[in-house]
Amino acid sequence: MRKLATAVVAAGLFFGGMGVAVADSWHSLKDPLTTTGAHFEDVEYRWEPAGAKHGAFRFRGSLRDGNYADGHNTYVEARAHLYGWQRFNGVQRGTVQLEKIVYDGATRYTNSADMRVCRNRGSLRPDNCSAMRSFKR
Repeated sequence: MRKLATAVVAAGLFFGGMGVAVADSWHSLKDPLTTTGAHFEDVEYRWEPAGAKHGAFRFRGSLRDGNYADGHNTYVEARAHLYGWQRFNGVQRGTVQLEKIVYDGATRYTNSADMRVCRNRGSLRPDNCSAMRSFKR
């Protein structure tokens, strides 16, 4: 009877650990974030565990300038828990690989995040941004 109970507990710990590993693995976005002149492609994201890296929302992908002739820069904005946007700049006439972490230092782990891609059109004209994409843990 003891051996059976030990085997059941061991199996439960093993399968429970597998569930945590799947939850912390990288997930792909089916469609890229795009707006006129800016594309964030091959986007993957994951949630860090509560005890590591602030339990952050982590993402990576390729930020590409979609219109070389317009002379405008691109950027990705991300935020955790509806706090302020954090901005991650791209380059004009090129593609840059981004891998960034977004979190709120006041919480043990991040359970919601938002992200969008924008084209910086200068100070006189408003930037154009993609629709905001929301993520839940």
